[in-house]
Amino acid sequence: MPFWNRKTETRLIVGLGNPGEKYTATRHNIGFTCIDTYAQLHNVAFARSRIKAKTAMARINNLDVVLAKPYSFMNLSGEPVGKLLRQHKVKTENLIVIHDDMDLPVGRIRIRQGGSSAGHKGINSIVEHISTQEFVRVRVGIGRPQGTGTEKENEVIDYVLGEFTTDEKPVIKDIMPIVCQVLDSLLVEGLTASMNRYNSTDLRKPNNAK
Repeated sequence: MPFWNRKTETRLIVGLGNPGEKYTATRHNIGFTCIDTYAQLHNVAFARSRIKAKTAMARINNLDVVLAKPYSFMNLSGEPVGKLLRQHKVKTENLIVIHDDMDLPVGRIRIRQGGSSAGHKGINSIVEHISTQEFVRVRVGIGRPQGTGTEKENEVIDYVLGEFTTDEKPVIKDIMPIVCQVLDSLLVEGLTASMNRYNSTDLRKPNNAK
């Protein structure tokens, strides 16, 4: 049975990023930015847990939802995510992960379930620790340094650990309400309806949201 039909089961929404002030505004931390915005929308605050993560408990649309930011650094995200799933007795199909994606233009949002990590080390770590790819991902585009897909590894690292440009920052600000809409839609309407609504168009401008 799809996760959105199990009304009594807890959901876990994870935003990926790196801990520490120097990483706060970087492209790689867009998952943290999104989950922070969603927590503010629902008037809940994060607190440190015994696991390497900050968590917030919320009641959203009559569902119990755990919001989480792993604090183990991006490449080691899987360990705290696995522990959170076990601690809160969340099934993997009830897991939603928000993360940056270089294969999408800046601000583009795409929802998917399962499939390849496309080299994203945070997703790789989660798959390794929970032994499945079958969880929902909200991919937020950050673009590529040259846009060619042929960048060297050090160029990619410098890019994802860099901050958004002056032109990109308003785009990121504009999509935050849309990310919140996407998460609410996933919780209430489910995966298929959310993909049909939010994957079918360029949502970088708020007035394009349905």
